[in-house]
Amino acid sequence: MSGIAMPAPDPTILARRDAIVAGLQALVAGEGVITSEIERRAFETDALTAYRRLPLAVVLPATTEETAAVMRYLYAQGVPMVPRGAGTSLAGGALPQEDAVVIGVSRMSKVLEVDLPNRTARVQTGVTNLGVSAAIAHEGFFYAPDPSSQLACTIAGNVAMNSGGAHCLKYGVTTNNLMGVTFVTVEGEIIEIGGDAMDAAGLDLLGLICGSEGQFGMVTEATLRILPLAEGARPILFGFPSPEAAGACVAAVLGAGVVPVAIEYMDRLAIDICEDFAKAGYPRDVGAMLIVEVEGSPAEIDEQLVRIAAIAKGHGMTHMREARTPAEAAAIWKGRKSAFGAMGRVSDYICMDGTIPTGRLPEVLARIEAICEAQGLKVANIFHAGDGNLHPLVLYDMNDPVSLAKAEKAGEDILLACVEVGGCLTGEHGVGIEKRELMTAQFTRIELEQQMRVKSAFDPKWLMNPAKVFPLENRLTEQAA
Repeated sequence: MSGIAMPAPDPTILARRDAIVAGLQALVAGEGVITSEIERRAFETDALTAYRRLPLAVVLPATTEETAAVMRYLYAQGVPMVPRGAGTSLAGGALPQEDAVVIGVSRMSKVLEVDLPNRTARVQTGVTNLGVSAAIAHEGFFYAPDPSSQLACTIAGNVAMNSGGAHCLKYGVTTNNLMGVTFVTVEGEIIEIGGDAMDAAGLDLLGLICGSEGQFGMVTEATLRILPLAEGARPILFGFPSPEAAGACVAAVLGAGVVPVAIEYMDRLAIDICEDFAKAGYPRDVGAMLIVEVEGSPAEIDEQLVRIAAIAKGHGMTHMREARTPAEAAAIWKGRKSAFGAMGRVSDYICMDGTIPTGRLPEVLARIEAICEAQGLKVANIFHAGDGNLHPLVLYDMNDPVSLAKAEKAGEDILLACVEVGGCLTGEHGVGIEKRELMTAQFTRIELEQQMRVKSAFDPKWLMNPAKVFPLENRLTEQAA
């Protein structure tokens, strides 16, 4: 573990481990309760792999009712609970504690109902993001949010972190495509929030649940908005002499009133690493590149790409490759979709996640480079440029504590720069443990207390996903709330 603090485990819970496990095994049979140390190791971390804690136990319920029974039991025992989807969180959102039980959704992975006339799909939240689109593609529909980890990440984690993806510029993030959930409270009560219509009656509790990072309870089922596939889509790749030129082009495209379905950014280091891995045909003699995708009829696509290409040329574009076939389109996207895995082949990295006004892209890109240079570290920038959601990958050596500390400091400074220019600490990865102590840079004490009171209303004992989101100091307790 590095400098990010975690609470000391409760010794009274550790002492009762055997009894707690026995109680769980009475509720979930067979392999649904994982107790051995070697099997629990698979759940000791998420995609923020620098941090690891071995959970007290792991439970994999098969139904909403089993989930409710498990949570009711753990609440009565005073045992912390850590909801877990696929463990792809890059902010430590699924990191357990030694006195906490991980509750996973991997056994709840069915598409329950598809309603094409109303354009909805009801799913268990253990289904993968890509699995939703795969289940409805033959009907000519798809599910719009598409995180880079969509092959593995689950709807549970998408809802918890309000995940986005490359196509969120046009279609929005999870909250824009989520219509209802089956929600299990910390006390084990099952409630329905939202519904099949775009606007449900009553308070907008759905907007509160989406992005709450498992602080309030668990989402076991979700009603998702599905959309008809576009008539056609075509990506085009542009190379620029510098990151600043590419960033300025993004702002100019959006400022001209053109709204592509996606604008993805990669700098030179990212291009080289991804090209070595994916052999996607990316240009190596540019300072940065953009992948811009538009959709519609062939005539609409042609018209949009002509306008975008003219803007790119005005910002010094030196390389252009337009996909003319599905194979060429897949090749352009291949490197981007495999970017994080490709990066992991050459270095450990911390993937930051901040959001800024798109007009500040050139300035912030220069600041990111300077921040990492000051720490003696390399940084590869790969992100959703269209909505200003930055993903700098700060490269470091996990086996060197000094290198990790430098990476954490660089990441902190990058996020503070995002806030300083009018942006946000997170776009889609969430706060987790990674940005927990930076919340005071984004919010005043009064604002944080208001948020913590909402947390206490759902979770009076603060048992759900402990040590996440809110700074450890001056937290509201059950008594203070």
